Amino acid sequence: MTTPNVRITVSNHFDTDILIIGAGPAGAAAAYHLAKQGHDVTLIDKQKFPRDKVCGDFVGPVALLELKNLGITRWQDYQDTNIVRRASLYLDGKQLISEMIPTIPGLPAFGRVIPRKQLDSWIVQVAKEAGVSVLEEHQLVAFSTDSGSVTAELRHEKTRRRFRARAIIGADGSHSLVARQLRGKKTANKDRIVAVRAYYDGVAGEADEAELYFSGESFPGYYWLFPTGKGQANVGVGMVLETVPRTDDGLKQLLKNLIARDPVLSSRLAHAQLANKIIGWPLNTYNPRLPLTADRILLTGDAAGLINPLNGEGIQYAMLSGRWAAEALHTALINNRLERPALFAYEQRVQKELRYDMALAGMIVQLIRNRILNPVWLKALELIATRARVDPDYAAITGGVLAGLIPASSVISRKVIDGTVQQAVMSLGLRTAFNTVYKPKNTLLAGIDTTRTGLDMALKSFRHTGGSLAWGLGVAIEAAELAGQILIDLGDNSNKTHHPVQITDPVRSYTE
Repeated sequence: MTTPNVRITVSNHFDTDILIIGAGPAGAAAAYHLAKQGHDVTLIDKQKFPRDKVCGDFVGPVALLELKNLGITRWQDYQDTNIVRRASLYLDGKQLISEMIPTIPGLPAFGRVIPRKQLDSWIVQVAKEAGVSVLEEHQLVAFSTDSGSVTAELRHEKTRRRFRARAIIGADGSHSLVARQLRGKKTANKDRIVAVRAYYDGVAGEADEAELYFSGESFPGYYWLFPTGKGQANVGVGMVLETVPRTDDGLKQLLKNLIARDPVLSSRLAHAQLANKIIGWPLNTYNPRLPLTADRILLTGDAAGLINPLNGEGIQYAMLSGRWAAEALHTALINNRLERPALFAYEQRVQKELRYDMALAGMIVQLIRNRILNPVWLKALELIATRARVDPDYAAITGGVLAGLIPASSVISRKVIDGTVQQAVMSLGLRTAFNTVYKPKNTLLAGIDTTRTGLDMALKSFRHTGGSLAWGLGVAIEAAELAGQILIDLGDNSNKTHHPVQITDPVRSYTE
């Protein structure tokens, strides 16, 4: 860990047990749980609440369960937020599938779309009610650790204030100063997603249906419409930052182009008005090779890179990691052992619950990062969706994994592999057989088109040799990580009855 330039002399007095940097869902949830355990907690944020945060605003069933256990779901403002029960998937304007959100025991069979301006303020509010000291418009400037404490320097307007704590939690987002100091470097571009979003009024269509759109123009990534209420919606697009070849188009302009060109999205927004400006932000994705703890330091949420690279989901992982960090710190504080070996239980918890899922997601994202192969990836997506339409069990597994409701290991189960292979054989084989008998000219044209596409991909790969080689190396690294997780899973008998992360926790049951 690097040492900050500021040298601070500390007294023997602790200003707080735990200093938490960042009052988003991860930091505020951790603060709440620690305060409920009787610890003195100070939560700081550089902004004043309520404040906005760039996000798709979809709060899935797992995160709703966490909100219930914070006591938020009983509030009328929460109950007035928009419920989403169905999700539809589109590719180049064609609906691939439309399904209800999978039903998982112990979880609500729906999600909600809650603007972060509301959601984050609610979690901060319950943290305050639990006894947390909240300092708004305070920014971390530097911090240092020694054998007995963490000393932080905070800036508030034109003044500076020093805080001495027993430990610090970095929940300060994608530009986390705590993470940068712990790891000694900034987040690499390969571990980033970029997204933009805006709110629209006068939106047509059902308010309980979320829509995800894919096209060659936005892939690897997707664009979305998540209704925030009747006639209102959050609309945005997100993409992997580093692609082969690189994309230089601005996401704001891309979103405008997609709204204009996509027949489904443009029909829903035909009479809509932009309620505010389009804004964007980077997101950090999970890298298992980076540490989450050090002596007296833990990272949570986006600062820890706990964003699923496949779907961009971060709220549920933020709230889960906040609670897990609080549980680990509670034990460490009681034992007065706050060195990394004592805090490593938190890192192990994250790895146990999320690393397999993140490894598979990372492998898929690394593959589709190669935009030269977009025709292959989009055809695979079409095949998966086609199978899901006719096979409810297959749909429940693939949809549940995409939504973060069931373990990613389910994707490489025999049910999913066999179903995908069978669909590929049926879709491609039957089409070829039909054309051969009834439309031989089409068979010839299809063969020519396939050959042309293959040659085009080969030429593009040749023109981008450096990027293609780097992509191949990245695939090998991600494959090794996934293989390691598979071996661990096979060797762990407890995984034979593996459940979604939220079900492994005690007293986890959702009723409204």
